[in-house]
Amino acid sequence: MKVAVLGAGAIGAYVGAALHRAGADVHLVARGPHLAAMRRSGVQVISPRGDFTARAHATDDPAEIGPVDYVFLGLKANSYAACGPLIEPLLHDRTAVVAAQNGIPWWYFHGHGGPHDGRRLESVDPDGAVSAVLAPERAVGCVVYAATELAAPGVVRHLEGTRFSVGEPDRSVSARCVAFGDALRTGGLKCPVEPDLRSDIWIKLLGNISFNPISALVRATMRQMCLHGGTRRVIEIMMTETLAVAAALGCTPAISVERRLAGAERVGDHRTSTLQDLERGKPLELDVLLAAVVELADITGVEVPTLRTVHALSDLLAHGMRRDAA
Repeated sequence: MKVAVLGAGAIGAYVGAALHRAGADVHLVARGPHLAAMRRSGVQVISPRGDFTARAHATDDPAEIGPVDYVFLGLKANSYAACGPLIEPLLHDRTAVVAAQNGIPWWYFHGHGGPHDGRRLESVDPDGAVSAVLAPERAVGCVVYAATELAAPGVVRHLEGTRFSVGEPDRSVSARCVAFGDALRTGGLKCPVEPDLRSDIWIKLLGNISFNPISALVRATMRQMCLHGGTRRVIEIMMTETLAVAAALGCTPAISVERRLAGAERVGDHRTSTLQDLERGKPLELDVLLAAVVELADITGVEVPTLRTVHALSDLLAHGMRRDAA
């Protein structure tokens, strides 16, 4: 199995290291000091489950790698439309793209069935720019339940969780999903193949759609948002509205708002990825988290007034950051 990790940051390098440990032919695509450190010393993983080092090939030039069986996409979703020059050298006719993204993926309605089958969402695939680069037929969905961070260039600190759920858009249990899952499990991670990955997408999204934009607007940690009565109520309403949209699309995730909030409170004083991006002056990945669900509410006719309000506020914040960066 030949795998390229495109965007070998904290999550990508962690997955690449696990696959390398499982015996896969792994190639890590990165840049800057992180790339230099991986070239020099490999990926060093620090984990409560045991430290290890994986000396996989690392490069900033995908043409050095050539076509692979799997591309593990560790890029932010707002980078997908522009990744064509990086991903094209890695593709052959049957290359699968395992997209480890938060939020609603560009392939959501591919193989969905029903009245919306094949529909394109403008918020996540504007003018078809993402589909033009990442054909939905190549997509293998991936929902990440692991938390990692770059402790230093080339050093991944694993914080919690080892589950990477994968699944086909058409709900089949395909050979390519089974093979990828087997390799990750051999490398020490959990990788169930889910016939209905969309349920996992909505469960993960319940937290991302609420905590991420709110954290950026008020500069608060998970614990602070959960313990503040008014903010907690806003988050409850956002989650309830999100579940109503999912239900209108035929998806009823097996989790309650109360359970999701309790889990978030246990995380403690963690800063969401959106808050971290804000603090670092990076683009905010909110279209796939929030704008997409508002668009789905328009499609299904579900009333989501609180999601619309938070979307308007966070969208203004994101626009201001883009203007300041220009």
